[in-house]
Amino acid sequence: MAISKSLNVNGKRVSIQYDDPEMPLLYALRDNLGLKGPRFGCGLGQCGACMVHIDGVAIQSCKAPIGALNAKQRVVTLEGLGTPEKPHPVQKAFIEEQAAQCGYCINGMVMQAAAFLAKNKRPSEVEIKNALAGNLCRCGTHARIVRAVKRAATA
Repeated sequence: MAISKSLNVNGKRVSIQYDDPEMPLLYALRDNLGLKGPRFGCGLGQCGACMVHIDGVAIQSCKAPIGALNAKQRVVTLEGLGTPEKPHPVQKAFIEEQAAQCGYCINGMVMQAAAFLAKNKRPSEVEIKNALAGNLCRCGTHARIVRAVKRAATA
């Protein structure tokens, strides 16, 4: 029997239909709502490609069961972080530093960096690297990613 849940996603009230309360939030975001920012990477919470914010905290949406969320929580995906006309400072910095190459990790890196910078306005390079350590990058743009986070911190 299908269950209906109301969620706040990117500032809009949406209704999600699901059968299994253990279904990952990632599936609801991508399959039910058509959002493509959070990516399916490993499906095990080890790569960070599916990162979203729940009430400002970066979480791996592949490990967050839809049944555990409530209507009061605010879910923000890459699409809700900024707009093409007014990108979030982290998005703008990633573009300026050309930090994206293959695209596998960028959603997770941007979402993790935005949540991190909201709490640490002037991080050191070591703090940035530690904050992003749980996000896997396959193509090796680590140096540009760190530069982008540094740039966003000074914006």
